[in-house]
Amino acid sequence: MTTVEQIVDRLGSRDGVLRAGGTDLMARTSRQPYVDLAGVPDLAGIHLEVDGSVRVGATTTIAAIADGLRPTHPALALTAAALATRQIRAVGTLGGNLLQRNRCWYYRHPEFTCYQKGGDCCPARSGNHLYSAVIDQGPCVAPHPSSMAMALLAYDATVEIHGRSPLGVGDLYGDGSDPTRDHLLADGSLLTAVRLPPPLAGERAGYHRAISRFEAEWPLVEAVARMVVSEGAISFAAVAVGGVARTPLRLPEVEAALVRATPSAETLRAAAARAAQRCSPLPQTGYKVALMTGTILEVLEKAVR
Repeated sequence: MTTVEQIVDRLGSRDGVLRAGGTDLMARTSRQPYVDLAGVPDLAGIHLEVDGSVRVGATTTIAAIADGLRPTHPALALTAAALATRQIRAVGTLGGNLLQRNRCWYYRHPEFTCYQKGGDCCPARSGNHLYSAVIDQGPCVAPHPSSMAMALLAYDATVEIHGRSPLGVGDLYGDGSDPTRDHLLADGSLLTAVRLPPPLAGERAGYHRAISRFEAEWPLVEAVARMVVSEGAISFAAVAVGGVARTPLRLPEVEAALVRATPSAETLRAAAARAAQRCSPLPQTGYKVALMTGTILEVLEKAVR
């Protein structure tokens, strides 16, 4: 039986790349050693703690999260259930989704260089950036691809890293100003688990992704909402958005417009519209402004219903 300590020892003794489900890693690389995380029991599974919080191992599959957390953490479960395809969800892992690389076609094309491949420019910024950021955080304009990170932001979740103190999920990505990285976890580090706080009484949730085909597509924009309605007013709201910036984003300005307000159609529309204030679209991404506010409104309406 392989242990976490043995995995860390292997990382320290050779130049290996961590592999969990491998759904993206195997498509990007061909000749490099791997340190396989399969079969490490401490890295897998959903564990309910006494206080109601939940610890989810890094190699827990997306499918297991979609099924196992629906009763307690519906916003995360709904996000997981909509991700990719049934086959990908069956093998893709939570840690892999959080630490995956971006989908920019310039980054993934062998004939182009960019900041993420040691270059000194972002060819998408001056080239074809139809699917790129609408909230401009820095030199690289490739949107972050992790749907699970977006949902975890709405829970104020933390990640456990072997040998160091836990981090907030947002701290994995920073402010997006470093164009060379999709996440800030140091090479050789091992993300072991994610910890979710206890669920809120009466919590409602909504998730929606806008995609360019019927299913099995990366989102142009996606959003998730958590909400509690008590005595005719919204007493709690958490809203996050993805596919629009270098990092997944929490939207406190939208939340502020919801809390203590009645969940009317007017309230929801005004709250969703606030997200547009963040936008600084590129020449080809202006369409994402309306798409983002519409997607946010959709998840707010789903949460209220």
